[in-house]
Amino acid sequence: MQLTFEVIAETLWEQIRSGGLRPGDALPTQAGLMREFGASSLTVQKAMTLLKQEGWAVSRPGKGAFVAHYDHTKDEGPGEASAPAGGTTARVEALEQALAEAVEQLAELRARVESLETSDR
Repeated sequence: MQLTFEVIAETLWEQIRSGGLRPGDALPTQAGLMREFGASSLTVQKAMTLLKQEGWAVSRPGKGAFVAHYDHTKDEGPGEASAPAGGTTARVEALEQALAEAVEQLAELRARVESLETSDR
């Protein structure tokens, strides 16, 4: 018998493997998964952690969790022997994207501060 977090992870993995969720697609929100499975936030977090550890999902700070790029020929689910190919690469890409977005936001904030400072003079 599977624990609830394993059921959640397995359900999401099946959606990924079947093509219902594709690389780059947003995964359901924590609140949505809590409602769907009648689970606590900790249980949903454990399921997401499992998917991320196995390379099936990546997080983007402030954006949510997304399906990682994976090798379609692998059938191992979360917690099984092999993680999808490119799991680490997908995580690096997600981190690079998050960093680029943060740099862009910082530049916008600096421009706004400069604008406010010059308008006060």
